[in-house]
Amino acid sequence: MDTTLNDPLIGALLDGRYRVEERIAVGGMATVYRGTDTRLDRALALKVMHQALAGDDGFTERFIREAKAVARLSHPNVVNVFDQGADGGVVFLAMEYVPGRTLRDLLDDRGALSVRAALDVLEPVLAALGAAHRAGLVHRDVKPENVLITDGGLVKVADFGLVRQLTGASVTDTTTPGQIMGTVSYLAPEQIQPQDGTDQRVDVYAAGIMLYELLTGSKPYVGENPLQVIYRHLNEDVPAPSLTVPGLPPELDAIVRAATARAPLARPWDAVELLATLQRVRRQLTPAQLDVEPPAATRPTPRFGSSEPTSVLSVPPERTSVLQQPLLPPVRPYHEVEPPAPARPPRAKRSPRSRRGLVWGVVLAVLAAVVATTSYLLSGAVYTTVPGVLGQTRQQAQTTLDGVGLTGHFVQAFSETVPAGQVVATDPAVGQKVQKSDGVKVTVSKGPERIAVPDLAGKPLDQARAALGAARLTPGTTTEDFSASVPQGSVISSSPAAGQALAPNAPVALVVSKGAAPVPVPDVTGKPIDQAQSLLTGAGFKVALATDQAYSDSAPAGAVASQDVSGTAAPGSTVTLTVSKGPQPVQVPSVTGMNETDATKALTAAGFKVKSTGLNFFGLSSVSGQSPQAGSTAPKGSTVTIRF
Repeated sequence: MDTTLNDPLIGALLDGRYRVEERIAVGGMATVYRGTDTRLDRALALKVMHQALAGDDGFTERFIREAKAVARLSHPNVVNVFDQGADGGVVFLAMEYVPGRTLRDLLDDRGALSVRAALDVLEPVLAALGAAHRAGLVHRDVKPENVLITDGGLVKVADFGLVRQLTGASVTDTTTPGQIMGTVSYLAPEQIQPQDGTDQRVDVYAAGIMLYELLTGSKPYVGENPLQVIYRHLNEDVPAPSLTVPGLPPELDAIVRAATARAPLARPWDAVELLATLQRVRRQLTPAQLDVEPPAATRPTPRFGSSEPTSVLSVPPERTSVLQQPLLPPVRPYHEVEPPAPARPPRAKRSPRSRRGLVWGVVLAVLAAVVATTSYLLSGAVYTTVPGVLGQTRQQAQTTLDGVGLTGHFVQAFSETVPAGQVVATDPAVGQKVQKSDGVKVTVSKGPERIAVPDLAGKPLDQARAALGAARLTPGTTTEDFSASVPQGSVISSSPAAGQALAPNAPVALVVSKGAAPVPVPDVTGKPIDQAQSLLTGAGFKVALATDQAYSDSAPAGAVASQDVSGTAAPGSTVTLTVSKGPQPVQVPSVTGMNETDATKALTAAGFKVKSTGLNFFGLSSVSGQSPQAGSTAPKGSTVTIRF
């Protein structure tokens, strides 16, 4: 029977805006419907919290507060949250509707994926989680059911219903004490154990579990019930995927091992770091390695359902005694068959009631053992608080940690405020609970970091700026000056000078050459060419001769008619000289028969000088002859003699 028909929310209008049309899925904490935003006339998904949880004011307040936090997260691989509200006891989220299917559907259909396909799915998941982590958000329920794949192949991460905000290096957890929230198969050990300071590395752990499942087609931990799976999370390392799928690159085994390390400190810091590692490994793999296909063998059938809802599991608060023998029998594959038991003497039949009592007794004994182990793991026997070691020397910090049973993993880092040799930070932070077996990362100051200014003299300006950036220094102001030895555009000097020690990102001022300072250029026009060349080369210039000569009224033939550079110029520049052909020849006009005045005007206008000979009575005589003769050519400025 289609239970959708009996769902009272179908057809309802929430908050006077969102019409509920069809039930899509039911989870452990909420039901998802397809609906329509009647105001914007667009399809969307409506996630409605179960009534049992909606009645809890604290849970509802947390649900709404964290929905607002997720709504601020915008990323192409994250399902957008548009709105949240409550209508008559119905608490809901209005979200982006993503047509397609879940990654769980894909795994159920295809089983294990090739390396290439697995990375194609996981990389956008990590990109989405990385954006959340850098925004200070942790998902806490990463699993294939919460990864949607659109019909066009776009991967989106959904259901940030358990998201919480980071405060500094830790997380503000509003989960009820004594409860574990999440999906059992993907829970990190620190989510199972009630300690402070869980952070984004729980998502890294779940992503590592999911990568294992993508490569092998099955989860690493299966059991008859959730407590068995929890026990294995706490006590076993995730096996290498290549043990199930021979031929997988060992680099992927290493990534799974690092991401699923039981100690949070041993995992990548966040999804951004894990994604960078995954992409670096992908670039190193050959096409043959990327296209390794898993064997066609049937996938193992999990004991605890393949598709798990998000759960809230109670953790017993009591502390009980510790059993020395193994608590759980080894989990065998589903298809394994028990060998026939050896013949034994017949014994009296048990009544059905006694057999049922025996079965229940065994079940209760196993559950009691699991509870005992869980309670012990949650007790102070394996946990302590990170002591105050800030400002201590390494030796002092080691002594302090030894006093509470912790191992210090010491690293060094520069610090502008803490003197060298003293502890500057711990991870987890001072005052947080930590599993003793995990140890504490202790950062010891190396003192202020100082960087030597590189030698930039003679480098072109762009190369000098690049060298400063590579040294983690900042190019400062740039000024220009003349230099006879440094080419134009290259660095003359820096301030501070090369070799001086500066703090990271400190500015370094540069003086850049404008080339040599200009000097006077000798004026050689009218001078013989040999003399002109000697004067110019003596002043530090190069000399070139123009291809064509030119007429000049002022420079005789063979002398310099003109030069292309005058005034001042940079030493070593070239001055081009044009050689004179002398004055330009001009046709001599005819002045015969003219009086002296008119003849002189005509010859002067043509560019000649005039010389008169013979007798000119009272200026009334006429010109009887001229030399040169009319119609001939003579240099401009030469003399024409007229006779009377």
